[in-house]
Amino acid sequence: MNLIKSKRRVADHGEVFTPPWLVEKMLDLVKGETERIDSRFLEPACGSGNFLVPVLQRKLAAVEVKFGKTEFERRHYSLLAVMCTYGIELLTDNIAECRANMLEVFADYLNLNETDELYLAASYVLSQNLVHGDALTMLTHDGQAITFAEWGYLGKGKFQRRDFRFDVLTQMSSFSQECSLFAHLGKHEVFRPLKAYPWVVYRYLVCYLFKRLRKHNHTADHLPQDAMHHMPCFKFLLA
Repeated sequence: MNLIKSKRRVADHGEVFTPPWLVEKMLDLVKGETERIDSRFLEPACGSGNFLVPVLQRKLAAVEVKFGKTEFERRHYSLLAVMCTYGIELLTDNIAECRANMLEVFADYLNLNETDELYLAASYVLSQNLVHGDALTMLTHDGQAITFAEWGYLGKGKFQRRDFRFDVLTQMSSFSQECSLFAHLGKHEVFRPLKAYPWVVYRYLVCYLFKRLRKHNHTADHLPQDAMHHMPCFKFLLA
């Protein structure tokens, strides 16, 4: 594995990739968390996924141990594993590679193809969880405040989402300090979500993906022409 892409990128962005053997040793320091399906990981300079891909692989291994014999739960908890991995990356090519690498690991584990609804749902989740932006300024590449989706699995195929601003979440430690102006406030008062969504099944996330593609004038040419019309939530695409 090459630890740099070019000397120019090292000079301009300080881009150096962590070797896999060191990644594994570092993850072993929090081994229990890496093997817990619903533990959340954020890599603020995620590159092409040097840390996030092994984290997802460990989570999927935990899914296999716990739910390998139940296909319904195996599929849903695998999606939850994806939902609990987050990243921020400054460089355009890296964030695209990271999303693709994560999606490939997920699809290979469940033997999915590109038209499978679960594949598309995971693609949407990764478009939300892996942000093209700057962790230092806490802004996206187009100058918006970075917002993360907190996903939860309610069981029986139901997922729920709440959105939080990254800059607010990073202030959690200061709110808990005794001398802080906000020390008397409970976390439930300070960290209110920007938005809370009703629960959905994962096929509805596919509709959000299509809406996102349409919003940014992108296409999904790899899908059948009538794919959207088979979605039970197709009406959302017309909203």
